[in-house]
Amino acid sequence: MQIIRYPDIRRAPELLIRPAGDLAAFREQVAPLLAQVKTGGDAAVQFYARQFDGLYPDPVEASPEEFAAADALLPDALKSAIRQAYSNLHVFHTVQKEPLQPVETQPGVFCWRKSVPIDKVGLYVPGGTAPLFSTVLMLGVPAQIAACREIVLCTPPRRDGSVHPAVLFAARLCGIRRVFKIGGAQAIAAMAYGTETVPAVWKIFGPGNSWVTASKQLVGLDGVAVDLPAGPSELAVIADAAANPAFIAADLLSQAEHGTDSQVVLFTPEEGLIKAVQQELERQLAVLPRRTFAEGALSASRAVLVNHLDEAMDWANAYAPEHLILHVQNPEHWAEKVSNAGSVFLGGLTPESAGDYASGTNHTLPTGGWARAAAGVSLDSFVKKITFQKIDPQGLQDLGPVITEMARAEGLEAHARAVDIRLQNIKLS
Repeated sequence: MQIIRYPDIRRAPELLIRPAGDLAAFREQVAPLLAQVKTGGDAAVQFYARQFDGLYPDPVEASPEEFAAADALLPDALKSAIRQAYSNLHVFHTVQKEPLQPVETQPGVFCWRKSVPIDKVGLYVPGGTAPLFSTVLMLGVPAQIAACREIVLCTPPRRDGSVHPAVLFAARLCGIRRVFKIGGAQAIAAMAYGTETVPAVWKIFGPGNSWVTASKQLVGLDGVAVDLPAGPSELAVIADAAANPAFIAADLLSQAEHGTDSQVVLFTPEEGLIKAVQQELERQLAVLPRRTFAEGALSASRAVLVNHLDEAMDWANAYAPEHLILHVQNPEHWAEKVSNAGSVFLGGLTPESAGDYASGTNHTLPTGGWARAAAGVSLDSFVKKITFQKIDPQGLQDLGPVITEMARAEGLEAHARAVDIRLQNIKLS
């Protein structure tokens, strides 16, 4: 990790630049693929699957027998862990339901808002270098609670054409029955436009590589909603003198091992801590199975030495990380100062891994600085908030003049007359 000592925070955009490149080139290259799938359906998906993945399973949809076999293929300890994670996620997301709360804004004028599920949603679960069955839970649980009518899941097949049994096991827990062995941009295109085999959906969720992210951006311009820009993983840690350097190094590596384009940052006023963390990183890296990925990520990562914790918090808010760990004394106090982060972890005993898997919060979070204005996936992501209003005769007589005055001031006479005709009717009745 590069050490930056006492920098001017005005240089934050320059010093904390993300390693991920511009997606413009990916969008340009992926656009023809999307167009081909839109018009060519299954044949185009099959062509690109063979080109990029080297195979197109037949059948491409996971069968009921494959779902059933998944249970027997997994060790009991893993199934128990997945069930516990599912339970915690279900508890946390269930309380996000918004109760119906009609309000009388003035006598006789009633307004309320109702959450209505998005009927058709598509979930993308990357395969790549690891089977991300945890992402099935993160997306499937809120979709299930929201009661989305149709849930489609796409994930890259393994070399033998199968889906990892943990993915199918987690999908079944979430009530997902339609799993397609398709990955990459062709999976996003299939769910966006529909094919003879894959049904079209109205909103697409899930992380992925640059090809997937670029595809989501383009279909988002073509009338298909998407969740959020979910790029390479990132983590920031704020630490004080009492922090455990071994814990910090472990947390940094937990995100660095995602891939060489991940980024981790440490903010601290303790120069000795930075040195201790660097030593721990070297020690822990030596035995890390995904060492190559982690080393690549660390080469683009930073340790920022600041004057005090308030300054560290300013830097963290400027960075707006996907994940933020407050490895400090009295973390609740510092948590109140967080304004830009996807998910926050308080104290030395709260590793980021907890949120990635099983604490109950969602791990599909904004990256690339989007945490300044966007939130992670939640139950709200799978519903539409529809507003309703009802006005009684007295309410219209009181509110009507307000509406007509404003409408005529804007030059919209028909708007005003829509009120006038009703007021006249009330007077005659």
